[in-house]
Amino acid sequence: MLLDFNFTAGRTDGAEGLAMLDLLRQQNPAPAVIAITAYADVPLAVEALKRGASDFITKPWDNSKLLSTIETALARRQKIKSEQADALSILMGQSRAMHELRAMINHVAPTEANVLILGENGVGKELVARAIHACSPRKHASFLAVDMGTVPESTFESEMFGHRKGAFTDARSDRQGRFQAASGGVLLDEIGNLAMGGQAKLLTALERREVTPVGADKPEKINVRIVSATNLSEVSLFNPSVFRTDLLFRLNTIVLRVPALRERREDVPELLQHYLHHFEQQYQRPNKKVSAEALQELMRFEWPGNVRSLKHACERAAILTQGEQYQFADFGLITAPNNVPGAPTMPQTMIAAYPPAVDSIKAPASSSENRSENRSENSSAQSSNSTDQFKLADLEKETISNAIAEANGNISQAAKLLGLSRAALYRKLEKHGI
Repeated sequence: MLLDFNFTAGRTDGAEGLAMLDLLRQQNPAPAVIAITAYADVPLAVEALKRGASDFITKPWDNSKLLSTIETALARRQKIKSEQADALSILMGQSRAMHELRAMINHVAPTEANVLILGENGVGKELVARAIHACSPRKHASFLAVDMGTVPESTFESEMFGHRKGAFTDARSDRQGRFQAASGGVLLDEIGNLAMGGQAKLLTALERREVTPVGADKPEKINVRIVSATNLSEVSLFNPSVFRTDLLFRLNTIVLRVPALRERREDVPELLQHYLHHFEQQYQRPNKKVSAEALQELMRFEWPGNVRSLKHACERAAILTQGEQYQFADFGLITAPNNVPGAPTMPQTMIAAYPPAVDSIKAPASSSENRSENRSENSSAQSSNSTDQFKLADLEKETISNAIAEANGNISQAAKLLGLSRAALYRKLEKHGI
């Protein structure tokens, strides 16, 4: 668009053009704008460029220069479209769900709105966050991802807001927090794992758009775009005992839901082809095709770990397959007992902690049944029930220990493997003295 900056007779300040430029920036997609005015000065030109104008020319203009300016603007616009396409290409799949997701990212990315990304483990929430950043005006600035589940509550302020030298033991120098370091944007990954105390501090920072480093006297302004991600369900997020409602409303201006792989099974062949080719090249293995029978089995598989588990399965197959084609067994896929779609796959080290006897343990009977049984059962039965309880306690302790070992000591990861909240896991650790 060629935009004159003064519409009304006698106006020379360019205010009308600047106001129109602000309106044009809100369009999606926003046009490339070349500002034109007969009353040009340096401050007006700088302001126009700050507000998103591609270029600035004065009246009377030279035709050849005008055409050259237009060609440059079009070329720049085409480059931006190409970069956005590249950024979105990492979100593979031709299913309707993925087309809709990419369209939403294209629509949301140019804005400054906070985005909350929902989805199960392994669906690619961080890839979605990075695609949003790559398609945004902040794409050339830094974008940091922070796993909120790994930030201890005791050091939350120091990690996120920074600290000053001498603020506490071992604070030997000033340090920037994540919010100050991320000039472009910050991904608060697994935001649902953040403790209530940290949620309150984060809410204050987002409301005021400023943080106070530990040991500092004055707050510092922050200018970042917040993208959050969690594998919690929306029901859990709206539970005040799990997540602050006022913080949720700060984060969920825009909500993007990333579909599970079982909800877009038609994308499995494309993903298989991509990852198998990638690992064949990485490990210098011959190119092979997936057999028709294996492909049918893979498309029927529930993929409880979503794209992440598919990627790992492809790596295994690329390394170990000896035949001329990939067979289903080559992918090493094992479904955990009592597998529920969407639930995390249970590590094999944990499956061993669940002997068949556990399946036979019944829930406590109703009060009327208890009265009937008490009349017919003797104290030896009560002793047997007590023994079962002790066995269950030992089994729970062993299972928790296996999960922590599987997660290499990461409490947040262990909680995910067990299907517990971090707070619930801490209570069980205290209960069993682990």
